[in-house]
Parts: sequence; C-alpha cells; structure tokens
Amino acid sequence: MVTIFLFFFVYLLNFVTTESSLVNLTILQTAVAKGAVCLDGSPPAYHLDRGSGTGLNNWVISVEGGGWCQDVAQCLLRKNSKYGSSAKMENQVFFSGMLSNEQKFNPEFYDWNRVFVRYCDGGSFTGDVEAIDPGTGLHYRGERIFKAIMEELLAQGMNKSKYAILSGCSAGGLTTILHCDNFKILLPNSVKVKCFSDAGYFVNIEDISRKPFIQQFFNDVVTLHGSAKNLPPSCTSKLEPGLCFFPQNAAQQIQTPLFIINSAYDGWQALEGLGPSSTRGYYINSCFAHCQTQKQATWFGPNSPRLFNKTIAEAVGDWVLERNQFRQIDCPYPCDKTCG
Repeated sequence: MVTIFLFFFVYLLNFVTTESSLVNLTILQTAVAKGAVCLDGSPPAYHLDRGSGTGLNNWVISVEGGGWCQDVAQCLLRKNSKYGSSAKMENQVFFSGMLSNEQKFNPEFYDWNRVFVRYCDGGSFTGDVEAIDPGTGLHYRGERIFKAIMEELLAQGMNKSKYAILSGCSAGGLTTILHCDNFKILLPNSVKVKCFSDAGYFVNIEDISRKPFIQQFFNDVVTLHGSAKNLPPSCTSKLEPGLCFFPQNAAQQIQTPLFIINSAYDGWQALEGLGPSSTRGYYINSCFAHCQTQKQATWFGPNSPRLFNKTIAEAVGDWVLERNQFRQIDCPYPCDKTCG
C-alpha cells in the first residue's frame, strides 16, 4: 500500500512539474457594479498566467466548458456549484495542453499570456436578463460576464497585443463561435484576431427516438437566458433564435478567422452546412474524444493523435501563424492508429 502511494505521489509530482502549472484564481469584483455576475450573483472569475519573452504581447484565451441549464431547476443546481458560483471554484487550476507554460508541451503558446475563463452562467455567455428572480436569486448575465472579463484583459495589456486568440472547449467552444466576431470588435484593428473552437460544433439533428431533443433544449436555454439579442444578427434575422445557437446556422457569416477542432466520433459532432471560407481551418479526427486542446495527451506529445502527421497543437500553430491553412478530415474509424 505504501509503495502504491509513493508511486502515485511521484507520478502526480512529475505531472505537476513537467506537464502543467498551478495558476491562481482571479475574482473580478469590479464586474458586480456592471451587473456582470454568475448565476448566484457572485463575481465572475478567470485564471491568468503571464507571458514572457517573444510571447509577451500575445494572448490566448480558453473558455471553460460545462453544458447549459435550460430551466430554473437545472440552474438552481448549477448555482450551488462551480458552474454557477465563483465562491465554489477552486483557488488554483492546472494549466496544461494549450495552456502549458513549457515549450516541449505547448510549442506555440507556452510563453504567451494564457487565460482560462471560468464558466458560471449556464448559457455559453449569451444571456442578459435584467430582472432577478426573487424566489431563486438566479441571475442570467452571461453576456455581461464575457464583456467584463474581456475589458479587464484589455486593461491588463491585451489591447497592445500582436495576436489575440479566443478558444474554448465544449460549451466554451460554442461560446467561441458565438462571440468570435464580437471579440474581434473589442480589439484594435492592428491586432491579429483568430478563434478556435474545440468540440463546440453542436448540430441540429434528431435523437435516436427521432425527436428533436437538442433543438428544444437549445431553444429553452435561449429563452430562459434572454439570449436572442446577443446571438449573431445575421442568423436571427432569418431564423428563430433557438436555431441560432447551432454553429451550422451561426458560423456561416463569421468574418473572423475560425478553426474547428472536433472528433468525428464525438457524440455531439458533425461538420456540415458551414460553407467555404479562405480563412477557416479544421481538424476533424476519428478518435473517440470530447475536448482535446486542454488535455496534454491529445494536444501535443509523443503519443498524441495525428492527422496527416500533425498533432492538434502543430495544426493550430500553423493556422494561427499562417504557415498552413490546415483543413483535414480523418479517414473512417478504425483506420487511424494514432488515437491511442
């Protein structure tokens, strides 16, 4: 038993010191005055690890995932967790994968300013309802949170950046798609702004019982959070707001360069209806995975998945720095032997 404990301790210590670093939580108290608060009314939060050297004026932001709440009961559950209250969040998180501060684990972004935005609104940062439910105390203010945190990062130096990248995983990946053009508008024209969405390309398809479950679910989220006014107007001018929560409808008119990362066998994924774009890239592998950029094993390493001999980190790096407009879809499962 002692031997097993020591082995686990050494393994954990090695993981912490070589593949990730602990980064403190920053509570944005000033956001409260703007009404930019989590579901429970607490201030929003983020983690920032400062850049250095050649990356000092570059920024990469990763938005946390964690599903959505479509009704009051679900939002009340989130309210009492880290997905609805900054008071419930960890004081520190590990930065690994695309947030790692070591070049051998994160070749392009290791010395950039790296930010992890915590997700505490349950609506992919799209909601904005002024009224507070007196019975539940729930606040639906995701759009205000997003803007308040971005304004804080601009004041921290992002306004002087050369590159500013918005990314996210799952519900955070959807946030990236829905906010991509708005993020660019916040920054000076001199900044090279790009977005990449990891496992955030949710599609409008029937479930196995032939029911439009996800369509109704997203419609309920949009209605509850008051999201309609914050969804891309190029979509809401043509379709019902709930349908504009789907990337296949919302992403077609995005002007900012966008990169899509997904597994073809992620249960949420199918890349369709996006249309052509000279600045868009994609990395669609056939591994069974949901979210690959924040995990060291799938982001960059000797045993990481590869598509046309490129890891996700290498493909994203080539696209961000305009070395290669990577656009590849994997061969059907099980032909890809790199998935591990």
